[in-house]
Amino acid sequence: MNKYKFIISATAIAITLISFSSKPNPVKVYLIGDSTVADYSLENNYPQKRFPLMGWGQVFQQFLRKDSLKNLGNLIRSDSALVVDKAKGGRSTRTFFSEGRWKEVTDSLKKNDLVLIQFGHNDAAKDKPERYVGIPGYKDFLRMYVRETRAKGAVPILITPVTRNYPWKDGKLGSAHGEYPQAVKDVAVELNVAIIDLTTLSAALFTSKGNDFVTKNYFMNLDSGKYEAYPKGQKDNTHFQPEGAREVAKLVYEELKKMK
Repeated sequence: MNKYKFIISATAIAITLISFSSKPNPVKVYLIGDSTVADYSLENNYPQKRFPLMGWGQVFQQFLRKDSLKNLGNLIRSDSALVVDKAKGGRSTRTFFSEGRWKEVTDSLKKNDLVLIQFGHNDAAKDKPERYVGIPGYKDFLRMYVRETRAKGAVPILITPVTRNYPWKDGKLGSAHGEYPQAVKDVAVELNVAIIDLTTLSAALFTSKGNDFVTKNYFMNLDSGKYEAYPKGQKDNTHFQPEGAREVAKLVYEELKKMK
């Protein structure tokens, strides 16, 4: 009798081990880009020094929980996904690469991982030559990110730069990014890579909410004395408060749902 109990127990353990070993590992969703994507909670003393500043990548994990992953079955074939936000403020396509930040991604990138790529804010900064990248170079770096992602068996997704809170005209928000969004689209067509036109999507969303609303609730325009990190207040129409970050992250998630 004891012999049979041992066999049954051993079999049960073996089945359990097999089930654990066959369970797919979490798919990693890498985010590379600039301050509008970055996760500031990774910094020391974030609540005291930077809050309520948030990049949309900082809240993206909440859109990749088990119950919402079923909507991304064409991209993520796993019951779990982990956001790895490597975006960093002030970085362009060139400086993100030259500082070794891209190597950190490629060193750990695995087959079927995703890489979401959103640059442009700093590439366009002609007054800051340490980060500026003209359109030809911008395209070259985007091509490199796409090709090296694919070389690892991972999936690249290009994203046009999220809009700033200007220029507004006749109640409609335009784009402050010049030729950069079109450059992303050109590379997407050339390399047949998935793209999210976040420039257009975010401008349409913000227009629907109105200038006053998004200025007060989405962007970092803060009254004095309200937040410890900004005792004198703040006027910033590029970076997001939590509500703005969540709305932009939701736009990205909704577009991922549509991808084949």
